[in-house]
Amino acid sequence: MKCLKCIVSGRVQGVFYRDTTQRKATSLGITGYAINLSSGDVEVLMCGTDTQLNTLEAFLWQGSSWSNVSAVQCQAVDIDAPMQFTTG
Repeated sequence: MKCLKCIVSGRVQGVFYRDTTQRKATSLGITGYAINLSSGDVEVLMCGTDTQLNTLEAFLWQGSSWSNVSAVQCQAVDIDAPMQFTTG
């Protein structure tokens, strides 16, 4: 299992971005979280297989139908994977 931490920029707060990401991650069997940052960005931690992570990373560019993503920056992190996917 591998974990990536991504920072998603654009119009991603107040537009159901975290909820939509949680639903997609859960459907893929990915654990982690999606949280709002004070900068207006969303931080997404995702843990799963390469195939799962690639699918969710591509989805981060879409988000909810109300979001408008301008950037997604991901990097590998070495942490213990959470048991589920949560939002905060």
